[in-house]
Amino acid sequence: MSFAIAIDGPAGAGKSSAAKKAAESLRFVYVDTGAMYRTIGLYMLENQVRVDEEEALKAALDRIRIELKYEEGVQRMYLNGEDVSDRIRTPEVSEKASVVAAIPAVREKLLNLQRDMAASQDVVMDGRDIGTNILPDAELKIYLTASVEERARRRYQELIQKGEECSIEDIQRDIADRDYRDIHRETAPLRQAEDAVYLDSSDMTLDEVAAEITCLAKERM
Repeated sequence: MSFAIAIDGPAGAGKSSAAKKAAESLRFVYVDTGAMYRTIGLYMLENQVRVDEEEALKAALDRIRIELKYEEGVQRMYLNGEDVSDRIRTPEVSEKASVVAAIPAVREKLLNLQRDMAASQDVVMDGRDIGTNILPDAELKIYLTASVEERARRRYQELIQKGEECSIEDIQRDIADRDYRDIHRETAPLRQAEDAVYLDSSDMTLDEVAAEITCLAKERM
Protein backbone atom coordinates (compact mmCIF):
# COMPACT_ATOMS: atom_id res chain seq x y z
CA MET A 1 0.00 0.00 0.00
CA SER A 2 1.38 3.41 -0.99
CA PHE A 3 2.00 6.34 1.37
CA ALA A 4 1.23 9.89 0.24
CA ILE A 5 2.48 13.18 1.64
CA ALA A 6 0.51 16.22 0.46
CA ILE A 7 2.17 19.63 0.84
CA ASP A 8 0.12 22.75 0.13
CA GLY A 9 0.85 26.42 0.56
CA PRO A 10 1.31 29.74 -1.22
CA ALA A 11 3.86 30.57 -3.92
CA GLY A 12 7.43 30.91 -2.70
CA ALA A 13 6.96 29.09 0.62
CA GLY A 14 9.64 26.55 -0.30
CA LYS A 15 7.26 23.67 -0.98
CA SER A 16 9.12 22.20 -3.92
CA SER A 17 12.59 22.39 -2.37
CA ALA A 18 11.43 20.93 0.94
CA ALA A 19 9.38 18.25 -0.79
CA LYS A 20 12.36 17.16 -2.89
CA LYS A 21 14.61 16.84 0.15
CA ALA A 22 11.97 15.00 2.17
CA ALA A 23 11.28 12.63 -0.73
CA GLU A 24 14.99 11.91 -1.10
CA SER A 25 15.32 11.19 2.61
CA LEU A 26 12.29 8.90 2.64
CA ARG A 27 13.11 7.38 -0.77
CA PHE A 28 9.73 8.50 -2.07
CA VAL A 29 8.93 9.85 -5.53
CA TYR A 30 8.65 13.63 -5.65
CA VAL A 31 5.79 14.97 -7.80
CA ASP A 32 5.92 18.68 -8.67
CA THR A 33 2.32 19.43 -9.67
CA GLY A 34 3.20 23.08 -10.18
CA ALA A 35 5.51 22.04 -13.02
CA MET A 36 2.55 20.38 -14.71
CA TYR A 37 0.55 23.63 -14.65
CA ARG A 38 3.63 25.54 -15.78
CA THR A 39 3.92 23.19 -18.74
CA ILE A 40 0.35 23.91 -19.79
CA GLY A 41 0.98 27.61 -19.22
CA LEU A 42 4.05 27.45 -21.46
CA TYR A 43 2.01 25.89 -24.25
CA MET A 44 -0.66 28.57 -23.96
CA LEU A 45 1.96 31.33 -24.03
CA GLU A 46 4.00 30.02 -26.94
CA ASN A 47 0.92 29.25 -29.01
CA GLN A 48 -0.89 32.48 -28.06
CA VAL A 49 -3.99 30.62 -26.91
CA ARG A 50 -6.79 32.76 -25.49
CA VAL A 51 -7.52 30.83 -22.31
CA ASP A 52 -10.66 32.90 -21.72
CA GLU A 53 -12.18 31.47 -24.91
CA GLU A 54 -13.66 28.07 -24.06
CA GLU A 55 -13.43 26.47 -27.50
CA ALA A 56 -9.85 27.64 -28.08
CA LEU A 57 -8.86 26.38 -24.63
CA LYS A 58 -10.49 22.98 -25.13
CA ALA A 59 -8.84 22.52 -28.53
CA ALA A 60 -5.46 23.44 -27.04
CA LEU A 61 -5.83 21.01 -24.12
CA ASP A 62 -6.64 18.22 -26.57
CA ARG A 63 -3.29 18.88 -28.27
CA ILE A 64 -1.27 18.79 -25.06
CA ARG A 65 0.49 15.64 -23.87
CA ILE A 66 2.39 15.97 -20.59
CA GLU A 67 4.90 13.47 -19.25
CA LEU A 68 6.85 13.54 -16.01
CA LYS A 69 10.07 11.56 -16.19
CA TYR A 70 12.97 10.97 -13.82
CA GLU A 71 16.39 11.11 -15.42
CA GLU A 72 19.35 10.43 -13.13
CA GLY A 73 17.12 11.17 -10.16
CA VAL A 74 15.98 14.55 -11.50
CA GLN A 75 12.39 15.29 -12.49
CA ARG A 76 12.00 16.46 -16.08
CA MET A 77 8.84 17.77 -17.72
CA TYR A 78 8.00 16.85 -21.30
CA LEU A 79 5.49 18.67 -23.48
CA ASN A 80 4.44 16.71 -26.55
CA GLY A 81 7.70 14.79 -26.43
CA GLU A 82 9.96 17.81 -25.87
CA ASP A 83 11.88 18.46 -22.64
CA VAL A 84 10.69 21.88 -21.42
CA SER A 85 12.02 21.65 -17.84
CA ASP A 86 14.08 24.83 -18.13
CA ARG A 87 11.62 26.86 -20.21
CA ILE A 88 8.82 26.55 -17.64
CA ARG A 89 10.79 28.40 -14.93
CA THR A 90 10.43 31.97 -16.21
CA PRO A 91 8.31 34.63 -14.43
CA GLU A 92 6.05 34.85 -17.52
CA VAL A 93 5.28 31.15 -17.40
CA SER A 94 4.75 31.33 -13.64
CA GLU A 95 2.16 34.06 -14.15
CA LYS A 96 0.37 32.08 -16.87
CA ALA A 97 0.45 28.92 -14.74
CA SER A 98 -1.43 30.75 -11.99
CA VAL A 99 -4.09 31.74 -14.52
CA VAL A 100 -4.57 28.31 -16.11
CA ALA A 101 -4.56 26.58 -12.72
CA ALA A 102 -7.85 28.32 -11.91
CA ILE A 103 -9.56 26.82 -14.99
CA PRO A 104 -11.62 23.68 -14.22
CA ALA A 105 -10.86 22.02 -17.58
CA VAL A 106 -7.13 22.32 -16.96
CA ARG A 107 -7.36 20.88 -13.45
CA GLU A 108 -9.52 18.01 -14.70
CA LYS A 109 -6.92 17.13 -17.31
CA LEU A 110 -4.23 16.73 -14.65
CA LEU A 111 -6.32 15.29 -11.79
CA ASN A 112 -6.32 11.65 -12.86
CA LEU A 113 -2.63 11.73 -13.78
CA GLN A 114 -1.73 12.99 -10.31
CA ARG A 115 -3.98 10.52 -8.48
CA ASP A 116 -2.70 7.58 -10.51
CA MET A 117 0.86 8.44 -9.56
CA ALA A 118 -0.02 8.51 -5.85
CA ALA A 119 -1.94 5.24 -6.05
CA SER A 120 0.96 3.30 -7.55
CA GLN A 121 3.93 4.51 -5.47
CA ASP A 122 4.99 6.37 -2.33
CA VAL A 123 4.92 10.07 -3.19
CA VAL A 124 5.55 13.55 -1.87
CA MET A 125 3.30 15.86 -3.86
CA ASP A 126 3.14 19.62 -3.53
CA GLY A 127 0.81 22.27 -4.90
CA ARG A 128 -2.13 24.43 -3.89
CA ASP A 129 -4.91 21.88 -3.34
CA ILE A 130 -3.20 18.52 -2.91
CA GLY A 131 -4.53 17.76 0.57
CA THR A 132 -7.91 19.39 0.03
CA ASN A 133 -8.73 18.10 -3.46
CA ILE A 134 -6.18 15.93 -5.27
CA LEU A 135 -5.26 13.57 -2.41
CA PRO A 136 -7.86 14.13 0.33
CA ASP A 137 -6.94 10.78 1.92
CA ALA A 138 -3.19 11.42 2.05
CA GLU A 139 -1.54 9.87 5.09
CA LEU A 140 0.23 13.15 5.90
CA LYS A 141 -0.82 16.68 4.97
CA ILE A 142 1.34 19.76 5.44
CA TYR A 143 0.38 23.41 4.98
CA LEU A 144 3.71 25.13 4.41
CA THR A 145 3.82 28.92 4.37
CA ALA A 146 6.04 31.94 5.07
CA SER A 147 5.54 35.68 5.23
CA VAL A 148 5.15 37.58 1.96
CA GLU A 149 8.32 39.52 2.75
CA GLU A 150 10.36 36.38 3.31
CA ARG A 151 9.03 34.71 0.18
CA ALA A 152 9.87 37.80 -1.88
CA ARG A 153 13.38 37.90 -0.42
CA ARG A 154 13.99 34.27 -1.33
CA ARG A 155 12.75 34.77 -4.88
CA TYR A 156 14.83 37.93 -5.27
CA GLN A 157 18.01 36.13 -4.19
CA GLU A 158 17.25 33.25 -6.53
CA LEU A 159 16.86 35.57 -9.54
CA ILE A 160 19.92 37.65 -8.66
CA GLN A 161 22.01 34.49 -8.47
CA LYS A 162 20.86 33.67 -12.00
CA GLY A 163 22.06 37.07 -13.15
CA GLU A 164 18.58 38.47 -13.74
CA GLU A 165 17.68 42.09 -13.00
CA CYS A 166 14.64 42.41 -10.74
CA SER A 167 12.98 44.53 -8.10
CA ILE A 168 12.16 43.04 -4.72
CA GLU A 169 9.18 45.43 -4.49
CA ASP A 170 7.80 44.08 -7.78
CA ILE A 171 8.34 40.50 -6.65
CA GLN A 172 6.57 41.15 -3.35
CA ARG A 173 3.63 42.71 -5.17
CA ASP A 174 3.45 39.78 -7.63
CA ILE A 175 3.48 37.26 -4.78
CA ALA A 176 0.70 39.10 -2.92
CA ASP A 177 -1.36 39.25 -6.13
CA ARG A 178 -0.87 35.55 -6.75
CA ASP A 179 -1.85 34.73 -3.16
CA TYR A 180 -5.09 36.63 -3.66
CA ARG A 181 -5.88 34.80 -6.92
CA ASP A 182 -5.06 31.40 -5.46
CA ILE A 183 -7.13 31.96 -2.32
CA HIS A 184 -10.16 33.46 -4.07
CA ARG A 185 -10.41 31.33 -7.22
CA GLU A 186 -13.66 29.38 -7.59
CA THR A 187 -12.04 26.06 -8.48
CA ALA A 188 -9.91 24.36 -5.80
CA PRO A 189 -8.84 27.52 -3.91
CA LEU A 190 -5.76 27.54 -1.73
CA ARG A 191 -6.62 26.72 1.88
CA GLN A 192 -5.33 24.62 4.73
CA ALA A 193 -6.94 21.18 5.03
CA GLU A 194 -8.56 20.63 8.41
CA ASP A 195 -6.22 17.73 9.18
CA ALA A 196 -3.06 19.37 7.83
CA VAL A 197 -0.04 20.27 9.96
CA TYR A 198 0.64 24.03 9.79
CA LEU A 199 4.31 24.82 9.21
CA ASP A 200 5.66 28.37 8.94
CA SER A 201 9.09 28.36 7.30
CA SER A 202 9.80 32.10 7.67
CA ASP A 203 12.53 31.50 10.25
CA MET A 204 13.51 27.98 9.21
CA THR A 205 16.22 26.73 6.90
CA LEU A 206 15.38 24.39 4.04
CA ASP A 207 17.04 21.49 5.84
CA GLU A 208 15.00 22.19 8.97
CA VAL A 209 11.73 22.19 7.03
CA ALA A 210 12.60 18.97 5.20
CA ALA A 211 13.66 17.30 8.44
CA GLU A 212 10.37 18.25 10.11
CA ILE A 213 8.36 16.80 7.22
CA THR A 214 10.45 13.63 7.25
CA CYS A 215 10.00 13.23 11.00
CA LEU A 216 6.23 13.66 10.75
CA ALA A 217 6.06 11.09 7.96
CA LYS A 218 8.05 8.50 9.90
CA GLU A 219 5.76 8.96 12.88
CA ARG A 220 2.77 7.99 10.74
CA MET A 221 4.32 5.18 8.70
